[in-house]
Amino acid sequence: MRPDDATLTHDGLRPTGRGRVLLIACGALAREILALIGRNGWDHLDLHCLPAILHNRPEKIAPAVEAAVTARAAEYDRVFVVYADCGTGGDLARTCERLGVGMVAGPHCYAFYEGVENFAAAGEVTCFYLTDFLVRQFDAFVWEPLGLDRHPELREMYFGNYTTLVYQAQTDDPALTEKARSHAERLGLGFERRQTGYGELESALARA
Repeated sequence: MRPDDATLTHDGLRPTGRGRVLLIACGALAREILALIGRNGWDHLDLHCLPAILHNRPEKIAPAVEAAVTARAAEYDRVFVVYADCGTGGDLARTCERLGVGMVAGPHCYAFYEGVENFAAAGEVTCFYLTDFLVRQFDAFVWEPLGLDRHPELREMYFGNYTTLVYQAQTDDPALTEKARSHAERLGLGFERRQTGYGELESALARA
């Protein structure tokens, strides 16, 4: 059974205890990683997800990853961290290097969905990005934490320098597309949908 978004947001996902390689990942990537594991028959991979809401407190990501690695590494042949930098300012990369574990390259998941080099070359500083997970969890990650549910007048302060909401679609779901479009309207932004699929996430897991 697929984990529900609320659980992935606040609790994450516990590993099954099976497999030789442990993936320690963000809860926002759980569905995509599980889909790739199933599609490719990667039975040697086990998945442990930390709460996705940590993205709203990036200073807590590296310590949480370290705690997870320390607690579980002895149970597996190898550990691979499925986070990019994710706003940690290099702390996560330094932590992974110190612990001797690999991690996904790139600044954040938006980049590896589009391809890290392509994303960097585009330099889209006025775009606000959402993935499938963030479209579904928009209120929990954007609207409510920024206080826009209580003070919608703050919208211009937060988003006045943005022009476009870019929906990076991992799946082809018309309902999600319409939901993403409605989020763009709420933020007063233009809307663009890009069918990215899993991007470089699949190649990163293949290396793991």
